[in-house]
Amino acid sequence: MDGIITIAKGFIGLFNAGGKVFMSYMTGIIPLLVALITAINALIKLIGEERVNKFMAKLTRFSVLRYLLLPFIAVFFFTNPMCYTAGRFLPEKYKPAYYDSAVSLVHPITGLFPHANSAELFVFLGIANGFAKAGGDKTELALYYIFVGLIVIWMRGIITERISIHFFKKSGNFEALNAKLDVNSLEKTAS
Repeated sequence: MDGIITIAKGFIGLFNAGGKVFMSYMTGIIPLLVALITAINALIKLIGEERVNKFMAKLTRFSVLRYLLLPFIAVFFFTNPMCYTAGRFLPEKYKPAYYDSAVSLVHPITGLFPHANSAELFVFLGIANGFAKAGGDKTELALYYIFVGLIVIWMRGIITERISIHFFKKSGNFEALNAKLDVNSLEKTAS
């Protein structure tokens, strides 16, 4: 009988733990995301949608800025998962590659800037502790992570862009290929 009671407590404990995680989202990350989205949209409104869009169009003309600088700025300032929304400033044909770059940076940036993706910190610290036990320096490892990560995200951005363009052409989606950044559609999504 004690075994059955233990199993029942464990079964209910599993759902209690799930409920606690759910409530932590409701009191932690969801309000944070709402506040960040509101602040970013307010800042864009203050600066002016057209100015922001023109600046971002100039900034993202070159792949090194589109897949290196923009993801770094987005991940550093907006953190994970809000960083993906910076892709809204890109034409459709670049969005898949931007997403690939941004999602690939959320782990390498964690060693130097844990706020960017605190959920991944345990992974980095596990590796860093092993590296330190082997005689390495954690800061040195964090620098390796970010430098290699930046090279990888740029390469992934370029490769994913080429793959995306290939599939846009293959599927006949010339609208996405030829589309420029539509300021009017951004205004609708921002409000």
